[in-house]
Amino acid sequence: MSIESQNMGQKIINSIDHYTQYKNRCGWDLLLPEYQPRKTLCDDISADVLIIGAGYTGIAAAKKWREICPDDRIAIIDASVSGENNSGRNSGFLLEVSLANDADAEQINRMNECNLLIAKSAQKIFNEVKDSAIDCQIHRAGTYRAAASELGKKSLRDYENFLKKSGLEYDKLNKDQLHEKLGTNYYSEGLYNPHCYLAQPAALIRVLIDKLPKSIDLYENTPALSIKQDEKSWLIITPKATIRSKKIVIANNAFCAKLGFVRSYISPIYTYAAITEPLQENELFTLGTETNWGILPAHRLGSTLRLTIDGRLMIRSLYDYGYERNNVDASRQLRKSLKFRFPQLTNINFESVWGGTTGFTFNGGPIWGEIENNIYISAGCNGGGIVKGTLFGELLAMSANQIKVPEIKNLFGSASRMPPEPFRKIGFKLISMIESKRAKKEI
Repeated sequence: MSIESQNMGQKIINSIDHYTQYKNRCGWDLLLPEYQPRKTLCDDISADVLIIGAGYTGIAAAKKWREICPDDRIAIIDASVSGENNSGRNSGFLLEVSLANDADAEQINRMNECNLLIAKSAQKIFNEVKDSAIDCQIHRAGTYRAAASELGKKSLRDYENFLKKSGLEYDKLNKDQLHEKLGTNYYSEGLYNPHCYLAQPAALIRVLIDKLPKSIDLYENTPALSIKQDEKSWLIITPKATIRSKKIVIANNAFCAKLGFVRSYISPIYTYAAITEPLQENELFTLGTETNWGILPAHRLGSTLRLTIDGRLMIRSLYDYGYERNNVDASRQLRKSLKFRFPQLTNINFESVWGGTTGFTFNGGPIWGEIENNIYISAGCNGGGIVKGTLFGELLAMSANQIKVPEIKNLFGSASRMPPEPFRKIGFKLISMIESKRAKKEI
């Protein structure tokens, strides 16, 4: 796959004059003790490899690089801080199998190989954090997929076909069974499979960062503003210092386009989440027999829900192209969706509402590999970033050091080129409008 990086002159590859900052704190992070950020880079440094992005992909790449090249100087920079970047803003699903949008019942051998890689990465994450001092609330609780419309039920049947052909365990649930387990009459049918961990994502990324080897330097609140090349290395300009590095790993997912990379292949899509105050005992009693569950939507624009171990409901829904809407509107619509599902809850009080982004690619394929001499990238996880991001980060570090890895393109596909602006934005809005009407009950 040929992926451009938008060359801007002979020496400079990319530059930006701003970087993304979210409007509101992450609700998951606000539930944790106050975090002491790592230091900001204020002095020029040199590195053998610089990793841009301290999320699941970047952290996994750094750890694997340390295993392969223990004498290399490895540095990581992040524009934000642990828990407040995208890695802490997601819904906390660690799927051991392919996402529903990736599942292909007609290519079971390929899918089984993907599932094996994904499951190993999920197990590795669990083993690393299960005994940590910070409670990640990580449990192999499985996941539900539920449908409220005919369109959603068709998607469920397709996913059931994939699970059946893959030989993966699952249960089929009717409306009454879903109500018994989850306390909602909203969905007409659903699937449950045990191949998923649920976690508190801000706690999870904090633990993974805490477990970085001391020899790896992490600088937070240190965005990359531009990347230049001289005769022997790459120069990465940050607000207060310059980094000279032999190699670069781009691991900031949706925001790689803000550095000028792969703009024709990825777009940041904003989505929104809200988490309630702890529910009262009488309210929890109405939410079924399960006390820790997650629901993934049957339609890609549908709502994701969680009931957490500490008795909170979380909902994630709504999508915007390239901008973050205000919290008042997001809160109103998220509360409405939650009320539809749980009308027995007379007072839904959100403790936090926040936005986050996913790196969206046109065909769902990832952007992965070397895109310039000694610049490597992993982006476009399309909502599966915890486990797939970890897997792709490790494999990228191996590939960059000439270690043979599975063929990512053959297994997971590769991102296709998107239409140029403004057609891309218009197309996204048009398709979203049509799909939102078709799948209204899933939202």
